[in-house]
Amino acid sequence: MPQVTLLAYTPNPERTVACAAKLCYSSSTINDLNEGLTDEKVSSFVEMLSEIGHESPIEHASFTFGIEGVSRSLLAQITRHRIASYSVKSQRYVAEGSFEYVIPPEIAEDEDALALYKEVMDKDQCVYDRITEILTAKHKQEFLSEGKDEKTATRLAQKKAIEDARFVLPNACETKMVVTMNARSLHNFFRHRCCNRAQWEIRDVANQMLMLVKNVSPELFKKAGPPCLNGPCPEGKMSCGKAKEIRELYKGMGKNG
Repeated sequence: MPQVTLLAYTPNPERTVACAAKLCYSSSTINDLNEGLTDEKVSSFVEMLSEIGHESPIEHASFTFGIEGVSRSLLAQITRHRIASYSVKSQRYVAEGSFEYVIPPEIAEDEDALALYKEVMDKDQCVYDRITEILTAKHKQEFLSEGKDEKTATRLAQKKAIEDARFVLPNACETKMVVTMNARSLHNFFRHRCCNRAQWEIRDVANQMLMLVKNVSPELFKKAGPPCLNGPCPEGKMSCGKAKEIRELYKGMGKNG
């Protein structure tokens, strides 16, 4: 199952945002931005930005997460959020020997489906290993014929082999990543991915990320979450119809939540 860790974030994120906002609305010099910025005024600036929809100052706060125990399927979804930075475990450079895989809860709960699922994963591993073996032998001979020594030829051949063998690996294959987003991008991410209509895996990741940032920056993310927290559901006929329950669920999320 997904596990998210907050690796780093802008020190004093709310104060950083408040300084940027203060610059927009006053004649303060850069050196004077912190003057008079009490905790109450910091909160007031953050609240004001939310109320008037002035979102650019919150881009100055960024948060870096370590995410593991997720599938390549999730990777395809999360990278659609383009205003972010991603570093991902490479299947091109890292051999997938005995690869870990994610099991969807619906499959895990059905004995027959689970047995079939595991059978396919085992077969994928066998095929991956065999293709790697075949291609490694082929490429090794090519590198030896070019004058490479045994050790170098083997290393280069294995790397070249897994570049192509990885094509048989499933979406379920487990991966790890480091993701950095600024606060404005995170608000957008939470609006889309905390929604009940988001796929279960990315919704789990989004909720963990939201709890982590609320713990270190509660004012900045006070209204973060699915859109039904702060207004009507925008999904129309596709709505899950559970806005009341969702509001209750998110009410206590955050510090000690």
